[in-house]
Amino acid sequence: MAQPTNLTRIGLAGLAVMGQNLALNIAEKGFPISVYNRTTSKVDETVERAKLEGNLPLYGFHDPEAFIQSIQKPRVVIMLVKAGAPVDQTIKTLSAYLEKGDCIIDGGNEWYENTERREKEVAKLGLLYLGMGVSGGEEGARNGPSLMPGGSFEAYKYIEDILLKVAAQVPDSGPCVTYIGTGGSGNFVKMIHNGIEYGDMQLIAEAYDVLRSVGKLSNEELQSVFTEWNKGELLSFLIEITADIFGIKDDKGDGYLVDKVLDKTGMKGTGKWTVQQAAELSVPAPTIEASLDARFLSGLKEERVEAAKVFKSGGFTDLSTDEPVDKQKLIDDVRKALYAAKICSYAQGMNLIRAKSIEKGWDLKLGELARIWKGGCIIRAIFLDRIKKAYDRNPNLANLLVDPEFAKEIIDRQSAWRRVVCLAINSGISTPGMSASLAYFDSYRRDRLPANLVQAQRDYFGAHTYERVDIEGSYHTEWFKLAKQSRI
Repeated sequence: MAQPTNLTRIGLAGLAVMGQNLALNIAEKGFPISVYNRTTSKVDETVERAKLEGNLPLYGFHDPEAFIQSIQKPRVVIMLVKAGAPVDQTIKTLSAYLEKGDCIIDGGNEWYENTERREKEVAKLGLLYLGMGVSGGEEGARNGPSLMPGGSFEAYKYIEDILLKVAAQVPDSGPCVTYIGTGGSGNFVKMIHNGIEYGDMQLIAEAYDVLRSVGKLSNEELQSVFTEWNKGELLSFLIEITADIFGIKDDKGDGYLVDKVLDKTGMKGTGKWTVQQAAELSVPAPTIEASLDARFLSGLKEERVEAAKVFKSGGFTDLSTDEPVDKQKLIDDVRKALYAAKICSYAQGMNLIRAKSIEKGWDLKLGELARIWKGGCIIRAIFLDRIKKAYDRNPNLANLLVDPEFAKEIIDRQSAWRRVVCLAINSGISTPGMSASLAYFDSYRRDRLPANLVQAQRDYFGAHTYERVDIEGSYHTEWFKLAKQSRI
């Protein structure tokens, strides 16, 4: 195996798909890189790829000590291993050979508090630490991901030159990387990015369901619709790949592959963490929550099959009719509903980031996050430019919904949005994401909600007190006694 004649600029440990592709990306940008993996066959595979993809300056090591010794000081090593215990094990292996001033970067989807714990632990050894969110999947890692590094600013400065070149490049707004903030902020921001991604995917799936189940659109028509949508305000990676999916024929049988995919969605945990954080921070995130619940429900495939039989035999009839539908009108309405619901999903994600930033003192810049998500990552979309501009106009914007431009866009689309949700309900098609988004909007825009009754109930049975709309102070009423007297 070829050894570098000089020391390399950086090291990367963990050569699964993301690790291999990121290492090749770094090498291709002109930074000599050393790579290591516990299973040595992955090292050889990566070295072979580097040769085939242009004799890139990538050097493989089977031994952790030789790997560390091959990197120039202060050494920087990126880890791309599975979150949790494997990260601690890799740190243990590598830190045995690292020296004071060297730096470890975790590029995995790690829980932010684990990053903060590790940063403190390695600091005792004189090492610096970064938790860096990496988004874009394998294609993004190879050609330009969105990068979200948080932790030691000194460590960030060591590798800023590499990250600026390796990240996705977007004309007009630059490389999709920025120093996020201290502690676990990089991991937290990536986690919320993934939560927004869950919401986006669910909303797109609901648009597909309404168009297919109510509008009776074929896969060819769906491909055409999504391709068209990808030329307008919905232009995004997820809409683009959705159009692609509708065009793929089944290689193992007749028809289209999408119709043969089991309707059971997997998950890795970042969506669940996002919803848990929403509850911890008391920040409403109903669209993201609905998308997580939809995945849980999809997992009950066998139960759903049985339930369908029970309701059918009990006399439940299919509510979708064969009445002709104005397809073009429906397509237009669904497009508007999808866009309006999407605004709500992003508003929830941004509010979660702001709440955590305030709690932790991270001072995160929401407009800058929107900028680095414009390219490379899974939620990249032209729409993010609008979000960046909204926060540029007003960095203290309480909610994206009240930005004048977004408010106007929702007002213009709300009738179509309501028509789609009503049509879905009357046709027996579940649209939990679109419905949750609409309920979020309708609750947020109302200056008075029925929460007064809930608070009165709490005071009735638990003496929790209440405030009044007309007089300052906290009040408690003996509701039970008053009710008893009035009955006499």
